Amino acid sequence: MALNIISNYAANVAHRNLSASDEMATRSLSKLSSGTRVVSARDDAASMAIGARLNATTQALKTATVNVGQANSMLQIADGGMATIDDILVRMKTLAVQSSSGNLSDTERGFLNDEFTQLRDEIDRISSSTNFNGIQLLGDGGDVALNYADLNTGGSGAALTPATGFSGFGITDNNLWASDGEQDGVTDNNFSVSINEVTVGGGGTQIIMTVTANVDLTAGADAPLTQSIDVTDYLTGGSKAMGPGDSGTLNFDQLGLTIDINDNFTDNVDVVGAGTGGNQDFGVAAATAFTIGGAVINASLTTVNMAADNGQQLPASIDFQVGAGNTANDRLAITLTAVDSGTLGTGAAGTGTALNAATVDITTAARAQAAVEVVTVAIDDLQRARAGIGTYQNRLDFAGQNLATTQENTESARSTLLDLDVASEMTSFTSKQILVQSGVAMLAQANQMPQNLLRLLQG
Repeated sequence: MALNIISNYAANVAHRNLSASDEMATRSLSKLSSGTRVVSARDDAASMAIGARLNATTQALKTATVNVGQANSMLQIADGGMATIDDILVRMKTLAVQSSSGNLSDTERGFLNDEFTQLRDEIDRISSSTNFNGIQLLGDGGDVALNYADLNTGGSGAALTPATGFSGFGITDNNLWASDGEQDGVTDNNFSVSINEVTVGGGGTQIIMTVTANVDLTAGADAPLTQSIDVTDYLTGGSKAMGPGDSGTLNFDQLGLTIDINDNFTDNVDVVGAGTGGNQDFGVAAATAFTIGGAVINASLTTVNMAADNGQQLPASIDFQVGAGNTANDRLAITLTAVDSGTLGTGAAGTGTALNAATVDITTAARAQAAVEVVTVAIDDLQRARAGIGTYQNRLDFAGQNLATTQENTESARSTLLDLDVASEMTSFTSKQILVQSGVAMLAQANQMPQNLLRLLQG
């Protein structure tokens, strides 16, 4: 090869090789620092594409595992509520059996029935309030309020004021008043109040207060629900007569209502009792000129409607995403069964007597004996619902195990494609480092070669 000073071929070759070695060393260093075999698509486009999909699947499976845990937590809450309801039903059956015995009087049965009805209300409260992140688990979460505008002057319940003895109303059974069998809203559910003079045997009279409730329990026409209380003792001189500043509460538990009364209630009862043949009854169509406290009012306006239901309803099913895809097999639908007093006792076919039926009480031995059977069926209904929850819990456990196994295998496949063999790459990096160092040394030598030509020129 000719010697020249214009071109330094050896230096160019050394520089090219040094650049190539430095680039390879840099790529190797980037792999070692990132821990991945494929830093960019230029390294392995196919592996990068497959690895990206596997990584997305792995992350989705991790989230699905969290969903399974959330589903199990939800079912545990539901089962806890059902366990409490089971304890209540056991107590109710105990009361029914005790009331069935002939050694008790009706007075003592009345005491037992008070607890029996309160426990039934507690079942409804638990089923209505048990939820998971706002999702009802054991029954509809009724949130019904009175339409207080009806109590204003000119309203349909304008006669139910403190001046006539009525100071407040309360709803104790949201589920009942949230019933909407006709699917037209709950604003047509209402109740009306009347106080009537009733003739009894022997020519005597009693003052009876009756609340009549109109509730859409079914899609068809429903018979009104009624409950009456003898308020004769509230007459002036009676054992419950109310004086200035006195107050009390009348509990219409069968209708899910409480009515707060004040001292004017005795005046109201007195007016009704002073009538003849019911001509001064309160809350009837003819009571348009009812005089109380020196004022004449229209006492036929005693109807109060419900406002809109703002409560959450028990969903038909709850879908949990337990897979990484968008197919039916990636979702698990959990169906929960209502366990309120309107459902318990109806049996597997749903045709039995519900626990909240008006005929279910323990006020007499015969009714108590019938109540024993209703509560027994209610316990069976509850256990059927709990068994369903247990089935879903076991299924979720297996779904969680499968997700864990799938996640492990998917992560292993992604690792095989993308993760770096550090030992092998370190060996390669060391070799490339030596080539870089050698290239630097040889480029220095090549740059010195033109200096030898100067000696020829100097000679």
